[in-house]
Amino acid sequence: MLDLDIWKKYIESLDCDPLFVTVSGAHLYGFDSPDSDIDLRGCHQLPLREVVGLTLPNETYQQEGIHADTEVDLVSHEVGKYLRLLVKNNGYILEQIFSPLVVTGEEFLARLRPIAQRCVTRHHYHHYRGFYGTQRRLIEKQSAKTAKAVLYAYRVLLTGIHLLRTGEVEANLLHLNQESKLVFLDELIAMKTEEKIAPAELDWPFHAVRLDELEKNLDRAHDDSKLPEDRDRKAVNEFLVELRLAGGV
Repeated sequence: MLDLDIWKKYIESLDCDPLFVTVSGAHLYGFDSPDSDIDLRGCHQLPLREVVGLTLPNETYQQEGIHADTEVDLVSHEVGKYLRLLVKNNGYILEQIFSPLVVTGEEFLARLRPIAQRCVTRHHYHHYRGFYGTQRRLIEKQSAKTAKAVLYAYRVLLTGIHLLRTGEVEANLLHLNQESKLVFLDELIAMKTEEKIAPAELDWPFHAVRLDELEKNLDRAHDDSKLPEDRDRKAVNEFLVELRLAGGV
Protein backbone atom coordinates (compact mmCIF):
# COMPACT_ATOMS: atom_id res chain seq x y z
CA MET A 1 0.00 0.00 0.00
CA LEU A 2 1.41 3.37 -1.04
CA ASP A 3 1.69 5.77 1.90
CA LEU A 4 0.96 9.17 0.36
CA ASP A 5 1.74 10.99 3.64
CA ILE A 6 5.38 9.94 3.31
CA TRP A 7 5.58 11.59 -0.08
CA LYS A 8 3.72 14.69 1.04
CA LYS A 9 6.34 15.20 3.74
CA TYR A 10 9.05 14.58 1.16
CA ILE A 11 7.65 17.32 -1.08
CA GLU A 12 7.43 19.70 1.89
CA SER A 13 11.13 19.08 2.63
CA LEU A 14 12.22 20.32 -0.81
CA ASP A 15 12.83 23.79 -2.17
CA CYS A 16 9.67 23.49 -4.20
CA ASP A 17 6.16 24.84 -3.68
CA PRO A 18 3.99 22.90 -6.13
CA LEU A 19 0.41 23.66 -7.04
CA PHE A 20 -0.14 19.92 -7.07
CA VAL A 21 1.75 16.64 -7.13
CA THR A 22 0.33 13.24 -8.06
CA VAL A 23 1.82 9.79 -8.47
CA SER A 24 2.45 8.45 -11.97
CA GLY A 25 4.34 5.44 -13.31
CA ALA A 26 3.93 1.84 -12.22
CA HIS A 27 2.02 2.75 -9.03
CA LEU A 28 -0.61 4.57 -11.08
CA TYR A 29 -0.68 1.84 -13.72
CA GLY A 30 -1.41 -0.86 -11.13
CA PHE A 31 1.65 -3.07 -11.59
CA ASP A 32 4.25 -1.72 -9.18
CA SER A 33 6.71 -4.23 -7.74
CA PRO A 34 8.39 -4.21 -4.31
CA ASP A 35 11.44 -2.52 -5.85
CA SER A 36 9.54 -0.01 -8.02
CA ASP A 37 10.65 3.57 -7.82
CA ILE A 38 8.03 6.28 -7.34
CA ASP A 39 7.31 8.85 -10.03
CA LEU A 40 5.95 12.16 -8.73
CA ARG A 41 4.57 14.63 -11.26
CA GLY A 42 3.03 18.06 -10.96
CA CYS A 43 3.34 21.77 -11.58
CA HIS A 44 4.40 24.92 -9.78
CA GLN A 45 4.02 28.66 -10.35
CA LEU A 46 6.84 31.17 -10.68
CA PRO A 47 6.36 34.83 -9.73
CA LEU A 48 4.95 37.03 -12.49
CA ARG A 49 8.16 39.04 -12.71
CA GLU A 50 10.08 35.92 -13.73
CA VAL A 51 7.80 34.93 -16.61
CA VAL A 52 7.06 38.24 -18.37
CA GLY A 53 10.60 39.28 -19.31
CA LEU A 54 12.70 38.61 -22.39
CA THR A 55 14.61 35.78 -20.79
CA LEU A 56 12.59 32.68 -20.10
CA PRO A 57 13.23 31.03 -16.72
CA ASN A 58 13.92 27.37 -16.15
CA GLU A 59 10.42 25.96 -16.44
CA THR A 60 11.13 22.48 -15.08
CA TYR A 61 12.12 21.45 -11.57
CA GLN A 62 13.50 17.93 -11.22
CA GLN A 63 14.68 16.09 -8.13
CA GLU A 64 15.97 12.53 -8.00
CA GLY A 65 17.18 10.57 -5.02
CA ILE A 66 16.38 8.02 -2.36
CA HIS A 67 13.72 8.60 0.27
CA ALA A 68 12.20 6.06 2.67
CA ASP A 69 14.41 3.41 1.03
CA THR A 70 12.72 4.10 -2.31
CA GLU A 71 14.11 5.65 -5.46
CA VAL A 72 12.09 8.76 -6.24
CA ASP A 73 11.85 10.91 -9.36
CA LEU A 74 10.02 14.24 -9.07
CA VAL A 75 9.30 16.38 -12.14
CA SER A 76 7.37 19.64 -11.85
CA HIS A 77 6.74 22.03 -14.74
CA GLU A 78 5.98 25.72 -14.34
CA VAL A 79 2.23 26.12 -14.71
CA GLY A 80 2.49 28.01 -18.00
CA LYS A 81 4.49 25.19 -19.59
CA TYR A 82 2.22 22.63 -17.99
CA LEU A 83 -0.95 24.14 -19.42
CA ARG A 84 0.65 24.55 -22.84
CA LEU A 85 1.30 20.82 -22.79
CA LEU A 86 -2.30 20.20 -21.76
CA VAL A 87 -3.68 21.93 -24.86
CA LYS A 88 -1.32 19.90 -27.09
CA ASN A 89 -3.33 16.71 -26.53
CA ASN A 90 -0.67 15.32 -24.20
CA GLY A 91 -1.95 12.13 -22.57
CA TYR A 92 0.76 12.14 -19.91
CA ILE A 93 -0.52 15.47 -18.62
CA LEU A 94 -4.11 14.23 -18.50
CA GLU A 95 -3.06 11.12 -16.58
CA GLN A 96 -1.20 13.23 -14.03
CA ILE A 97 -4.12 15.62 -13.54
CA PHE A 98 -6.65 12.81 -13.14
CA SER A 99 -4.42 10.49 -11.10
CA PRO A 100 -6.32 9.30 -8.02
CA LEU A 101 -3.00 9.18 -6.13
CA VAL A 102 -2.85 12.80 -4.97
CA VAL A 103 0.14 13.73 -2.83
CA THR A 104 -0.73 17.40 -2.47
CA GLY A 105 -2.88 20.06 -4.15
CA GLU A 106 -6.39 18.59 -3.94
CA GLU A 107 -8.01 22.04 -3.99
CA PHE A 108 -6.04 23.13 -7.04
CA LEU A 109 -6.91 19.92 -8.88
CA ALA A 110 -10.59 20.45 -8.06
CA ARG A 111 -10.35 23.67 -10.08
CA LEU A 112 -8.16 22.28 -12.85
CA ARG A 113 -9.87 18.97 -13.57
CA PRO A 114 -13.14 20.38 -15.00
CA ILE A 115 -11.08 22.52 -17.38
CA ALA A 116 -8.80 19.62 -18.29
CA GLN A 117 -11.86 17.47 -19.03
CA ARG A 118 -12.84 20.00 -21.69
CA CYS A 119 -9.44 19.40 -23.29
CA VAL A 120 -10.05 15.70 -23.94
CA THR A 121 -10.32 15.27 -27.70
CA ARG A 122 -10.23 12.49 -30.26
CA HIS A 123 -6.76 13.72 -31.21
CA HIS A 124 -5.35 12.19 -28.03
CA TYR A 125 -5.30 9.13 -30.27
CA HIS A 126 -2.03 10.41 -31.74
CA HIS A 127 -0.40 10.54 -28.31
CA TYR A 128 -1.31 6.94 -27.48
CA ARG A 129 -0.59 5.67 -30.99
CA GLY A 130 2.86 7.26 -30.88
CA PHE A 131 3.58 6.07 -27.35
CA TYR A 132 2.62 2.52 -28.29
CA GLY A 133 4.81 2.62 -31.40
CA THR A 134 7.80 3.66 -29.30
CA GLN A 135 7.11 0.98 -26.71
CA ARG A 136 6.66 -1.72 -29.34
CA ARG A 137 10.00 -0.86 -30.93
CA LEU A 138 11.62 -1.02 -27.50
CA ILE A 139 10.19 -4.50 -26.93
CA GLU A 140 11.29 -5.71 -30.35
CA LYS A 141 14.87 -4.69 -29.53
CA GLN A 142 14.91 -6.70 -26.29
CA SER A 143 16.68 -10.01 -26.67
CA ALA A 144 14.62 -11.29 -23.73
CA LYS A 145 11.20 -9.63 -23.56
CA THR A 146 10.28 -8.40 -20.10
CA ALA A 147 6.86 -8.45 -18.46
CA LYS A 148 7.30 -4.79 -17.54
CA ALA A 149 7.81 -3.68 -21.12
CA VAL A 150 4.87 -5.76 -22.36
CA LEU A 151 2.59 -4.45 -19.60
CA TYR A 152 3.46 -0.87 -20.53
CA ALA A 153 2.37 -1.64 -24.10
CA TYR A 154 -0.96 -3.09 -22.95
CA ARG A 155 -1.48 -0.18 -20.60
CA VAL A 156 -1.04 2.52 -23.22
CA LEU A 157 -3.29 0.81 -25.75
CA LEU A 158 -6.10 0.13 -23.27
CA THR A 159 -5.88 3.64 -21.81
CA GLY A 160 -6.13 5.13 -25.30
CA ILE A 161 -9.05 2.92 -26.31
CA HIS A 162 -10.94 3.69 -23.11
CA LEU A 163 -10.33 7.43 -23.45
CA LEU A 164 -11.52 7.56 -27.06
CA ARG A 165 -14.64 5.54 -26.30
CA THR A 166 -15.68 7.20 -23.03
CA GLY A 167 -13.78 10.46 -22.58
CA GLU A 168 -12.57 9.14 -19.21
CA VAL A 169 -8.91 9.09 -18.18
CA GLU A 170 -8.09 5.69 -16.69
CA ALA A 171 -4.46 4.60 -16.44
CA ASN A 172 -4.76 1.64 -14.04
CA LEU A 173 -4.38 -1.57 -16.01
CA LEU A 174 -6.30 -3.65 -13.47
CA HIS A 175 -9.28 -1.32 -13.75
CA LEU A 176 -9.04 -1.24 -17.54
CA ASN A 177 -9.00 -5.01 -17.68
CA GLN A 178 -12.32 -5.20 -15.85
CA GLU A 179 -13.74 -3.85 -19.10
CA SER A 180 -11.41 -5.58 -21.55
CA LYS A 181 -11.56 -8.98 -19.81
CA LEU A 182 -8.24 -10.22 -21.13
CA VAL A 183 -8.01 -13.30 -18.92
CA PHE A 184 -4.24 -13.60 -19.25
CA LEU A 185 -3.56 -10.02 -18.22
CA ASP A 186 -4.32 -10.22 -14.51
CA GLU A 187 -1.99 -13.19 -14.24
CA LEU A 188 0.77 -11.33 -16.08
CA ILE A 189 0.34 -8.35 -13.76
CA ALA A 190 0.49 -10.60 -10.70
CA MET A 191 3.62 -12.33 -11.98
CA LYS A 192 5.30 -8.98 -12.56
CA THR A 193 4.29 -7.33 -9.27
CA GLU A 194 5.29 -10.42 -7.29
CA GLU A 195 8.47 -10.74 -9.36
CA LYS A 196 7.74 -14.36 -10.20
CA ILE A 197 8.39 -14.24 -13.92
CA ALA A 198 11.66 -14.47 -15.78
CA PRO A 199 12.01 -13.07 -19.32
CA ALA A 200 12.50 -16.56 -20.71
CA GLU A 201 9.03 -17.55 -19.44
CA LEU A 202 7.25 -14.80 -21.37
CA ASP A 203 5.31 -16.02 -24.42
CA TRP A 204 6.13 -13.09 -26.68
CA PRO A 205 4.56 -14.48 -29.91
CA PHE A 206 1.24 -14.79 -28.04
CA HIS A 207 1.43 -11.25 -26.69
CA ALA A 208 2.57 -9.83 -30.02
CA VAL A 209 -0.66 -11.05 -31.63
CA ARG A 210 -2.80 -9.70 -28.77
CA LEU A 211 -1.09 -6.30 -29.00
CA ASP A 212 -1.61 -6.19 -32.77
CA GLU A 213 -5.33 -6.79 -32.19
CA LEU A 214 -5.51 -4.01 -29.59
CA GLU A 215 -3.65 -1.65 -31.91
CA LYS A 216 -6.40 -2.17 -34.48
CA ASN A 217 -8.99 -1.58 -31.75
CA LEU A 218 -7.28 1.73 -30.96
CA ASP A 219 -7.55 2.74 -34.62
CA ARG A 220 -11.25 1.82 -34.68
CA ALA A 221 -11.87 3.68 -31.42
CA HIS A 222 -10.40 6.78 -33.06
CA ASP A 223 -12.51 6.38 -36.20
CA ASP A 224 -15.70 5.89 -34.13
CA SER A 225 -14.93 8.40 -31.36
CA LYS A 226 -17.59 10.98 -30.49
CA LEU A 227 -15.09 13.15 -28.61
CA PRO A 228 -14.72 16.77 -29.73
CA GLU A 229 -12.19 17.74 -32.35
CA ASP A 230 -10.78 20.66 -30.40
CA ARG A 231 -9.89 21.47 -26.80
CA ASP A 232 -11.22 24.44 -24.86
CA ARG A 233 -8.10 26.54 -25.25
CA LYS A 234 -9.94 29.70 -24.19
CA ALA A 235 -10.85 28.25 -20.78
CA VAL A 236 -7.25 27.14 -20.21
CA ASN A 237 -5.95 30.57 -21.16
CA GLU A 238 -8.36 32.31 -18.78
CA PHE A 239 -7.38 29.93 -16.00
CA LEU A 240 -3.70 30.71 -16.51
CA VAL A 241 -4.27 34.47 -16.66
CA GLU A 242 -6.23 34.35 -13.38
CA LEU A 243 -3.40 32.40 -11.75
CA ARG A 244 -0.82 34.88 -12.99
CA LEU A 245 -2.76 37.94 -11.80
CA ALA A 246 -3.48 36.40 -8.41
CA GLY A 247 0.09 35.20 -7.93
CA GLY A 248 1.68 38.59 -7.44
CA VAL A 249 5.02 39.86 -8.68
